[in-house]
Amino acid sequence: MNAPDRLPCRTALFAGLLAMPAAAAWAAADPNRPLLASIVAGQLADTGCLPADLGLGEPIHAYLIRQYFPGLDTCGPQRRTEAIPEWSDLQKLMLDHRAREYPSELLVANIVATACAGRDHLWQDLGLANRNELSRLMWVNFPALARANTADMKWKKFLYRQFCSREGIYVCPAPSCGVCKDYAQCFGAEN
Repeated sequence: MNAPDRLPCRTALFAGLLAMPAAAAWAAADPNRPLLASIVAGQLADTGCLPADLGLGEPIHAYLIRQYFPGLDTCGPQRRTEAIPEWSDLQKLMLDHRAREYPSELLVANIVATACAGRDHLWQDLGLANRNELSRLMWVNFPALARANTADMKWKKFLYRQFCSREGIYVCPAPSCGVCKDYAQCFGAEN
C-alpha cells in the first residue's frame, strides 16, 4: 500500500478505535486514549517505525489494548525497531518531566523513547497523523518539556538536545541556535 492509499485506511482505523468502548471509565476519560488510538491506527496502517508491541513488551501491550481498545485484533506489521543505546536516558528524561496525572504517561514515555530510533520526524515514527498530535501528546504527558520547547523545535531533536544538555554534551557548534549553520534543519517546516 503506498502512502496516499494509507490515509483513508488510517482514518477509518482511528475512527473505529475511538468508537470502541474502553474497558473502564478511567480509560475512557484518559486524554491519552485518542493519542494511543492514533498511534495504534498508524501502526495498523503500516506507518511509523514502532514494533508490534509498540516497544512496551508483549504483556504490557496486551494490557494497553485490553483497557483502551478491548476486542481489538492487533495483527499489525511484525517489524523490529533498532535498539538505541540512549533509550533508557530518553525514557528517564520524559519520566522526570511527566505530568503525574495519568498512569498511561508511563506507557507513552516508553513508546516515544522507542520511536526515537526511527529515521523520520518523531510524529511520523510514532505513526501519528500529524505533528499537532505529537505536540498534544507532549503537552498532556510531559508539560514541562513542552513548555521548554519555546522555539517550536522538532520534537525528536528537542528531546535529544535536552538529553544531551543533561549529560553535558553539546553538539551545536554555535553558542546559540539562532546562529548555528544547522538552524534550518532543526527549526524548518515539517511535512
